[in-house]
Amino acid sequence: MITTLLRDLKNSPTAFHAVDTVRRRLLEVGYAPLGRDDALATGGKYFITPHSSSLIAFRLPTQRPIGFIISASHADSPCFHLRDHAELTGGDFVRLSAERYGGMIHDSWLDRPLSIAGRVMVRTADGVRQQLVDLQRDAVLIPRLAIHLNRSVNEGYKYDPAKDLIPLYGAASSAGSLRRELAARLGCAGEDILSTDLIIYNNQDGTVWGPADEFLSAPRLDDLACVFTCTEAFLQAADSLSVPVLCVFDNEEIGSETKQGAAAVTLPETLAVIAAALGEDLGRLLENSLLLSCDNGHGRHPNHPELADASEAPVLGGGVVIKHSPRYATDAMSAALFSEICRRAGVPVQHYANRPDQAGGATLGNIASTRTPISTVDIGMAQLAMHSCFETLATADVTYFLKAVTACYESALRADGDTVQIL
Repeated sequence: MITTLLRDLKNSPTAFHAVDTVRRRLLEVGYAPLGRDDALATGGKYFITPHSSSLIAFRLPTQRPIGFIISASHADSPCFHLRDHAELTGGDFVRLSAERYGGMIHDSWLDRPLSIAGRVMVRTADGVRQQLVDLQRDAVLIPRLAIHLNRSVNEGYKYDPAKDLIPLYGAASSAGSLRRELAARLGCAGEDILSTDLIIYNNQDGTVWGPADEFLSAPRLDDLACVFTCTEAFLQAADSLSVPVLCVFDNEEIGSETKQGAAAVTLPETLAVIAAALGEDLGRLLENSLLLSCDNGHGRHPNHPELADASEAPVLGGGVVIKHSPRYATDAMSAALFSEICRRAGVPVQHYANRPDQAGGATLGNIASTRTPISTVDIGMAQLAMHSCFETLATADVTYFLKAVTACYESALRADGDTVQIL
C-alpha cells in the first residue's frame, strides 16, 4: 500500500494529474465513464470527471439500497500557479511570474529544485484539445538571499511575493524555451499553444524513514494521501445495502466555491440521478447516509506540544483522527457512528480540536453538506508540517485509514427516529 501511495503521489503533481490517476485506476477494474444521457444499469460501475480536476465514482447495487456511503477528499495542494505568459525577461536571467495558491509555508519552497506540470490547451483543426503535461525534471528554483545580505533571516523574515518568491528559470539566453519545451513534449507547434493551467510543484520523491520505517514524508500528502486511500477502500470494499460513492474535489485550498469544488451542484445532481435510476426516494436515501469528509489533521508537534489542545491532540501512528470544531461538519451523531464502525473493524480512533485560542482551517465537509444534507464526519490522518511542500505522517495511519474507510463502505445505516442502526 505504501509503495503504491508513493507511486501515485509522484504521478500526481496537479489536481488534473491526480484525477487522471484515479480515472486510470477505475478503468483498470471495469468502471466506465458516464455521459449525461447514458442510462444506468443495475450492478453498473460508473464515474464522471467534471472539468477534469474533480471526480465522482459509484456503483449500483444489485439489491435495493437504503442509503449512500460517500467519501470526499480534495486533489489540490498549496503551490505556485504560473501565469499564462509567465516568462519575465530582461537583465541576466529569465524568471517566471507565479501566484501563490492556498496557504503556503513560503520558506519550505526555497532553495530546492522544482518542476512544472498542468494542462495545456492546444489548437486543433476543428477546435481546442486539452493535454496534460509534466516536465518531470528540475526546471526552476527560488533562491534565497545569502545571510550576508539579509542578516535578520534567522530572526523571522517576512517574504515579499513580488521579490522573494519569484522562480528562477534560466539565463537570459533561455528566453522562449519554456513554450518550446512544452510544444515539443505535446507534439505541437508553439503557436498552437493557446492557454495553460500550469503550476510549479515539488518533484522530490517521497520516502519512508525512521528506525522501523514508521514515518512517510512526501509532497502533497494533504490531501492526496486521503484521495488514494479512499480510492483503494472504495475498490476493495464488499457490497452492502448502501450505494458507495467516491468523490475527489478541487479547490478546497481556496474555499471550494468553484464548478469543480465541493460547493458545486455536481454531487447532489449525481445522487439525484442515482436515486431516479434506482426508483428510490432521494430524501429517504439521504436520511440513511453518511459522508466522510477526508482531509488530514494536525498531529501533536514533537517540538511544540504546547501548541496543541491539552486533551484532543492526535499523535502520528495513533489511529484515524475525528476532527471537532464549529468549522467542521462533525457532530455527535456522525462522530458516534464513525467511531462505532471503527470499533467493530478494530481500528483505533483519535480526536482533534483546535486549542481554544487558535482558529483552525476549514474542510469541504460543511460546504458539501449544505448542498447535500447528509450526516457528515470530518476525518483524516495526523500529519506534521501541513502546507509545507514536504509533509510527514505515520505509515501505520495509512493502514488504519484504509481499513476504516473500507469498513464504512461495507456498512449501511438505517435511521429510525432517535436511533440509527449500523448494518
